[in-house]
Amino acid sequence: MLVSAKEMLQKAHAGKYAVGQFNINNLEWTKAILLTAQELGSPVILGVSEGAGKYMCGYGTVVGMVNGMLKELGITVPVALHLDHGSYEGALACIEAGFSSVMFDGSHYPIEENIEKTKELVRLTGERGISLEAEVGAIGGEEDGVVGGGEVADPNECKAIADLGVTMLAAGIGNIHGKYPENWAGLRFDTLAEIQKLTGDMPLVLHGGTGIPEDMIKKAISLGVSKINVNTECQLSFAAATRTYIEAGKDLQGKGFDPRKLLAPGFEAIKATVKEKMELFGSVGKA
Repeated sequence: MLVSAKEMLQKAHAGKYAVGQFNINNLEWTKAILLTAQELGSPVILGVSEGAGKYMCGYGTVVGMVNGMLKELGITVPVALHLDHGSYEGALACIEAGFSSVMFDGSHYPIEENIEKTKELVRLTGERGISLEAEVGAIGGEEDGVVGGGEVADPNECKAIADLGVTMLAAGIGNIHGKYPENWAGLRFDTLAEIQKLTGDMPLVLHGGTGIPEDMIKKAISLGVSKINVNTECQLSFAAATRTYIEAGKDLQGKGFDPRKLLAPGFEAIKATVKEKMELFGSVGKA
């Protein structure tokens, strides 16, 4: 059964580790992430962007697939199904469809409007026991056509949003979605420490986890980051494994063209990437 991310993130915050949010794009992705979480005894958050939701035929399809897998695969670790970078309308649609967690990305609105819309979602998610992530200060790079320039959040604005009763807070600290450019300045730990000081026990979220050096990830976790989003890294490892399979001509041998065979190396690559991240984040055995 899907659960809210609230308890798993509060436990992570108290225990100084982080739970990974791994974005899903199809059946292979979902199955690979769930099986790895179960094997490692780790809580996990499945992230769905609005674009991926559309690609998978809508939120109802996603909920049906995930719930089916939890049952058929005998998954017992805590699993949250989370809308990633949701619009206000998207958040409402996912609440209706049966998601157990939603993110409302109001970072592009003036702070007053971000607060108004977040307040309403605090009420709606609260009534249903769904966790809610809010965002202050856009995250850099591009995600589903939404481009942010790596801004750094204002700690006081973070406190204003945290005080509304959200479950977790994503704050821009110089992080970027996708691959990091050569001239990237690194994470702003001073800002992160200031935000945590003002928001207390609020679990903080690090977006754009792909390509941030391991020591920075560990330091961010020590400063209150309890949820780290991973997407690009799984896509890159899936693509690389698929390319190797095809370049070796394996799709031309016997029934190598069967999608179950063709996608198997990519599936294993996702599992390996997720395992590596869960070990780095410290969530193994924390279910």
